[in-house]
Amino acid sequence: MRRRGGFIGNALAAAAITAIGVLSAVPVHAAGFSIFEQGAKAMGMAGAFTAQADDPSLLFHNAGGLAFVSERQVSTGFTWITSTKAELDGANPFPGEGYHAEQEKLSEFPPHLYWVQPISERLKFGLGINAPFGLTTSWEDPNQFAGRFLSTKAALRAFDINPTIGWQVTDSFGVGIGAVARISDVELNRNIGTINPFTQRVVDIGKLNLESDFGTAYGFNVGILHKVNNSFSWGLSYRSKIDLDYEGDARLTQISTGNAQLDAALRAQLPFERDLPVETNIEFPDTASLGLAFALTQNLLLETDFNWTGWSTFDAVPIEFTGGATNSLPDAEIPEQWDDANNYRLGLRWTASPSTQWRFGYVFDESPQPEESVSPLLPDADRNGITVGYGHTGPGMGYDIALMYLDFEERTRAKSFPGEGAFFGNYNTQAVLLAFTLNW
Repeated sequence: MRRRGGFIGNALAAAAITAIGVLSAVPVHAAGFSIFEQGAKAMGMAGAFTAQADDPSLLFHNAGGLAFVSERQVSTGFTWITSTKAELDGANPFPGEGYHAEQEKLSEFPPHLYWVQPISERLKFGLGINAPFGLTTSWEDPNQFAGRFLSTKAALRAFDINPTIGWQVTDSFGVGIGAVARISDVELNRNIGTINPFTQRVVDIGKLNLESDFGTAYGFNVGILHKVNNSFSWGLSYRSKIDLDYEGDARLTQISTGNAQLDAALRAQLPFERDLPVETNIEFPDTASLGLAFALTQNLLLETDFNWTGWSTFDAVPIEFTGGATNSLPDAEIPEQWDDANNYRLGLRWTASPSTQWRFGYVFDESPQPEESVSPLLPDADRNGITVGYGHTGPGMGYDIALMYLDFEERTRAKSFPGEGAFFGNYNTQAVLLAFTLNW
């Protein structure tokens, strides 16, 4: 009995450590996945829009464009994001060569809504609502997935409310400044495992679900747009960091190991079937964009954009349990070590007639994620995207539609941060985005 008691004690310690690790990784999903596609017109040119900013989505892409609004305009729509491939091929030592897993098919619809109108000849107002961060990572057959102790589902929702003022300083130069209120929540599902002291095999002992309440934090955006002449314009846009605190609860649901003695010992030591108050923090990165637009002919325009995102603020993630000695787990701080990242966009706009436009684009987007933190929670990678779009303007109403094919470069993880275990392999991802915006 003394030997079995020692085994059970080790199992309990391992289970507690696993639970801490599970909770500590929650914010990584939010920090590593932004959504730049916030309007179908801009998306048709792969997001190269900073130096145009000539439809209501300017509130996201460059507030300086608001200065040139001459009449009230409203735009609303969505971007449908779906994965065509999202899979993992394992590597040694774990989960091992020959292992294969796939994510559940992604289908998300982040919305956008914009309203702009003049206040006076030089002063303009706009209000934007969009979802610049989000998406979901969910793996098939979660109870059999080799990475189930890392993540079976991770989700983030973030909505921005963005009132903005634009000022047309001269006929060719405008500035805009806005306030941003970000409302966000996070969710994570994982299994908890430990070594069964009687069989010396890993067994699942619980499912952990963390859900935060909606938290709110504030930032700002500024932009300038200079229409130098009929052949050239340039724009510059900046959106600030937003530091958002989350409060919520984690809940452990026990899974029977098939051994009543072990199950009872686990129930006595771990906080199953109760809410565990937890707090954490996400520092959403700041972004800056520079765009140059060239009118090649009267009907053909070329734009190139350079975008920078300050992901390096994600150096570590703090986790604080606030439920007291009997209703919590130890606090933790997890290193992330993200890097700043750039993306490069090129767009071509062809005005086929006074009422129709065709748009084409290409984007190369760098991943900020170091190899050590690539995992089933968020397997990010450099990506290449190509786009095509179409716009039609009719009496009083129009629409824009755009399609993007996004190919992620194969991402390999073959090393870990000091003190962390191995979950090695190659990740392959492809996605398609379809955006629709209605204008009137």
